[in-house]
Amino acid sequence: MNRKLRVGLIYGGKSGEHQVSLQTALAVIKAFDHSIYEIHPFYITPDGEWRSGGALPGPVESVEQLAFAGLPKQAGAAEEEASGPGTVLGPLFEASGRGLPVSSSAADGAPALDVVFPLLHGTYGEDGTIQGLFEMADIPYVGAGVLASAVGMDKVMMKKIFAQEELPQCVFRHFTRPQWEKDQAFFLMDVEVAIGYPCFIKPANLGSSVGVSKASNRDELIEAVRLAFKYDRKVIVEEFIDAREIEVAVLGNDEPQASVPGEIVSSSAFYDYKAKYLDGQSAMIIPADLPEETKEQVREMAIRAFQAIDATGLSRVDFFLGRTDGKLYINEINTMPGFTPFSMYPLLWKETGKPYAELLSDLIKLAFQRHADKRTIQYKFDAE
Repeated sequence: MNRKLRVGLIYGGKSGEHQVSLQTALAVIKAFDHSIYEIHPFYITPDGEWRSGGALPGPVESVEQLAFAGLPKQAGAAEEEASGPGTVLGPLFEASGRGLPVSSSAADGAPALDVVFPLLHGTYGEDGTIQGLFEMADIPYVGAGVLASAVGMDKVMMKKIFAQEELPQCVFRHFTRPQWEKDQAFFLMDVEVAIGYPCFIKPANLGSSVGVSKASNRDELIEAVRLAFKYDRKVIVEEFIDAREIEVAVLGNDEPQASVPGEIVSSSAFYDYKAKYLDGQSAMIIPADLPEETKEQVREMAIRAFQAIDATGLSRVDFFLGRTDGKLYINEINTMPGFTPFSMYPLLWKETGKPYAELLSDLIKLAFQRHADKRTIQYKFDAE
């Protein structure tokens, strides 16, 4: 390919992790080699509005510029009007020029976008919904497919699959808002008998520790459930384990590879949103100080988890390592981990020998590989 590769970056989103996505987008835009890649921004507002601009001339230097980078080319007073509801979804459909009945806007006749890189975290970005849009548009995209994204987002379904694969994990309980409202007393008793205190309460479908609380008694548990229901209709309650937090990065499609493991030493009582993204005080120990046998075990379990949900592209797999018994428990898999300056995923690969720019190029290659493989599937059937 003689021209630059056209990469659509989609960021922002209608999610509690909107700001995390902007930080990821800023880091990725700065890391791309703009002499090789032509970056097309697609900004999704917190209200779900899509804004598309022309190709970026170079790196964006601040988070504040990201929303502007996603605006249409019209400038001045017309900007607000141009970024209104009429831009919703249209730019991406037109950009694909592939499976949808629209013409390409590229001057050379090639599709306006060669590949899409969704830098979206949480709801409507990491849960399979936008991946389904890419599938309908028949355009290559970075990361996991519809099924793996949905399973990786839903902590309850994820844990059920891990249990089927006999991956060790902590005790958990879950319930929906209607179930809780109908029989709160039962679920309180179930949690207290099966798990006890302290315990962790989380929205089932959200990441970045948004809406996560630690409860030490019944009153705190009720308040934590109330908070979690602000972000999802399903809540999961997990056993507290006195453990070290170990993370592994996975990269690949059918033959995934695992990075060296790293360890998180949180600046607060647990690794919450502030500790992850705001205070910059949490320590990341890379590689983690572990026996070789444990390092191999955690890498092997990370790949098993990746394959169990049929993931592709990238994932970060998180573990607990018991401080007293040395037992390894899988916590969760994240199919679109952050690329912020504080993010573990790129740092793990850097320590493993793969720098940031190379990692981004590999992810794009994996997207093309997966798309080409899917195109070998025959969808038409002639009964004759």
